[in-house]
Amino acid sequence: MTTLPEETLMPVIRPEQAVAHEAHGARFLVHAAPATGARTLRAWRLEISEGVRGVAHTISHEEVFHLLAGAVTVSIDGDEAALAPGDTAVAPAGSALRIDNPGPGPAAVWVTTTAGLSAELPDGTTIRPPWAA
Repeated sequence: MTTLPEETLMPVIRPEQAVAHEAHGARFLVHAAPATGARTLRAWRLEISEGVRGVAHTISHEEVFHLLAGAVTVSIDGDEAALAPGDTAVAPAGSALRIDNPGPGPAAVWVTTTAGLSAELPDGTTIRPPWAA
């Protein structure tokens, strides 16, 4: 059996290896980032506690949200949709976005985007989440 050089081995990120970030009442568990071998895509598990209303922001890159558990309401450019587990929402680059968890219970969302995502808050502040760099 041939062994591949270390730099070509497929990176596998186990749940306990995900790097956690906390922001705006949510937890971001980062799986795909430069530190884990991802070059152009970023992916994380977003955990939102029951009753959390998300922070509105305008995104620089397209984002895909796939609900794993719980219930969330996604608002994209003012259009709202309730998601059930298995549902996916796609927010285009430049859209205004907000994700709320009306409950009951916590929600878990898988989020994917491309490297370099930034977000502009209503007050004009631009944030560059380290998990999406």
